[in-house]
Amino acid sequence: MVDVSQHELVPDHTVLDAEALEDVLEEYNIRKTDLPKIKRKDPALPDDAEVGDVIQITRDSRTTDRAVVYRLVVE
Repeated sequence: MVDVSQHELVPDHTVLDAEALEDVLEEYNIRKTDLPKIKRKDPALPDDAEVGDVIQITRDSRTTDRAVVYRLVVE
């Protein structure tokens, strides 16, 4: 079986720890539930991601070299 998360076109997905999450929420002045959602069944998620975790996705970008977005893991 192919591990989709290791494909070269899939951006890096990282589970944020509590301290990093607080920094992000404070920077954007939002609550965790205000973040866009990502399903737990998404094959690109790390194996240790659980419902309620926040994932940092780092993509290559033509304009800024890299773009960072955040998603809340939902069922």
